[in-house]
Amino acid sequence: MRPDIAVTGLGLVTPAGHTAEANWAALCRGRSLAAADPDLAGLAVDFSCRVADFDAAGELGRPYARRVDRFIQFALVAARRAVADAELDARTWRADRVGVVLGVGSNSLSTYITEFCHLGAGRPERMSPLGLTRSVPNMAAGEVAIDLGAQGPNFTTSSACASGATAIGVARDLLRSGTCDVVLAGGSESACCRPASACFTQMRALSLRREQPALASRPFDAARDGFVLGEGAGVLVLERTSTARERRAPVLALLAGYGAGADAHHPIAPHPDGDGAVRAIRAAMEDAGCRPRDIGHVNAHGTSTPLNDEAEAVALTRVFGDGVPPVTASKGVIGHALGAAGAIQAAYTVLALRHGKVPPVANFENQDGDHKLDVVAGCPRPTGGAAGISCSFGFGGQNAVLLFTAP
Repeated sequence: MRPDIAVTGLGLVTPAGHTAEANWAALCRGRSLAAADPDLAGLAVDFSCRVADFDAAGELGRPYARRVDRFIQFALVAARRAVADAELDARTWRADRVGVVLGVGSNSLSTYITEFCHLGAGRPERMSPLGLTRSVPNMAAGEVAIDLGAQGPNFTTSSACASGATAIGVARDLLRSGTCDVVLAGGSESACCRPASACFTQMRALSLRREQPALASRPFDAARDGFVLGEGAGVLVLERTSTARERRAPVLALLAGYGAGADAHHPIAPHPDGDGAVRAIRAAMEDAGCRPRDIGHVNAHGTSTPLNDEAEAVALTRVFGDGVPPVTASKGVIGHALGAAGAIQAAYTVLALRHGKVPPVANFENQDGDHKLDVVAGCPRPTGGAAGISCSFGFGGQNAVLLFTAP
């Protein structure tokens, strides 16, 4: 019999705040946090959803904060808060049984600008020896392990915008197999930088509403025209339920199901019929022993791009038929944190189950297309069940779906 996996702690650093309470309040207000971004000045898309009031030096100490890039800073702070929330003591846990699995979608492009420009200018001697170690994806997990003394399996997953959800699913398998007793799982990304904005603009993936950035991110709305860059980190503490009960830990939710797979269709565009998403959602429900009617709400990938939202709507109606559960999409409020998005969404799904409410989708007014969803808008709505799913779909057709239940 497969052991139940408990979520015993969570940590968040997002544009909505640096605590679970601040994030939940912002989600329930349902207003976008997008604003002009001075770091993107002069570009065609010069706005984003940035993490505000983040004092890395105050959180980590000045030397440590200077040594690591922003996405690692986010991961460190979120992991520390998750561990504290789970009432774990890193000084007394069995370190070799504590794993760290974090999703990161890309290299830290900000460092690449500041460091590797020296190489292009013929000044290689001016490059920092830390240029690689502070920017490669695996160092988010590596630095968290160093900071907390976690000596178990340690690595980063990279499945584009599904990276954070993939990390949580893989962490579950480490616990089920008995390899680890505790896993810190989630994702971190800092995508509010000039290379990301320029590239996504060229791909026609970003919203162009630079005159009204707060109205730009509008998942599933008929007037959507692209996503808004975001950033942040979400980390969950996962344990077998039996282990959590032995130490009388708080159980926030159960990670009951995980489904993953590939569209095998196109490097960027989703399968128009949502085939890969359908398989992942059904796999997560089968893994959890749930039926469609058991799902109380869906935290959708909901990027606010025309193709992705339409394909996801198709997938959800194929799985649930006329009974699609209430749908929320947090990217309307906090933008798209790319590799961290699935982890942040997972934490939000846990919070929704804890509070018994589904937060509204920012800027949602009307739907288009033939596949209508029950999109929550305006104000939070009571949940209709004890289970929620969180959907994450990435470039390359990589899909990951997590299913959580109330404890």
